[in-house]
Amino acid sequence: MLDITRIDPLTAEHRLERSVATVLRTIDAVQAERQTPPVRAARQRLGQVYCLSRLARAKERLPLR
Repeated sequence: MLDITRIDPLTAEHRLERSVATVLRTIDAVQAERQTPPVRAARQRLGQVYCLSRLARAKERLPLR
């Protein structure tokens, strides 16, 4: 069983550095994936659809003249 009170500070620091490095690699991979053409195009299309739906809802709320 691991005794938390007896962990060497250097070991804890090393584990933290590895954990941070893993997170940074994951973030980098996700950002790279977002920039691939199919994903980028899909994200742009979703953004356009969202914008158009917001405009349509705003238009519906305008009073009729």
